[in-house]
Amino acid sequence: MKLYIFLWCFLFPFSVQANSITQDCSYKGIPLYGTVKIVKNGFADFNVKIVDSFADLNVKKVGTFANSCGEWEIIHKGNADFTVQFVNSFEDFKIRFVNAFPGLN
Repeated sequence: MKLYIFLWCFLFPFSVQANSITQDCSYKGIPLYGTVKIVKNGFADFNVKIVDSFADLNVKKVGTFANSCGEWEIIHKGNADFTVQFVNSFEDFKIRFVNAFPGLN
C-alpha cells in the first residue's frame, strides 16, 4: 500500500502536464497561431500568463499572415481563431512576447 501511494505521488506531477503545448504547436487541439482576441470576462479559450523567462511559447505580434507557431495577429472585432485572457495565476500556459523567433521553447 505504501508503495502504491509513493508511486502515485511520484507520477502525479507528470499527469498534471498532460495538457501542455504539443509539438505541433497546439493546446487542447487548437493551433497557437492566427488571429487572437484578448478578453477580460473570463470566457476565454485559454488563460495565459505573460512572463519574461521560462515561457512555454514565444509569441510575436504580426499585422497579417499569422500562420506559423507563435505568430499572433491581435484583433479587437470579428471572429478570432482563439481567445485569451491574461492572468497572474492558474494559467494554461506561459508566453513571452518577442520581436523575432516565435515558437515553442
